[in-house]
Amino acid sequence: MPDAQKLISNRLRRARGQLDAVIAAVDANDPCRDIVTQLAAVSSALNRAGFVIISTAMKECVSTPDAERGDNDLTTEELEKLFLTLA
Repeated sequence: MPDAQKLISNRLRRARGQLDAVIAAVDANDPCRDIVTQLAAVSSALNRAGFVIISTAMKECVSTPDAERGDNDLTTEELEKLFLTLA
């Protein structure tokens, strides 16, 4: 799903930018409150990207019969485990 890939890539790039800001804040000895707030934003952005990845895989799993999916596709049990890893 190209649209999903673009969304995921954009989210990850945004998270990378936020992480760069956290590193700069630490290097600049910014207040703890500011650093933790920015760090929480990075964490949230990464989690959202992870949920989009899993959601996309679930949609593909449901919409594509087993016989048409390749060996690299995840089982529903593996998808559930990945989802719970982020939850």
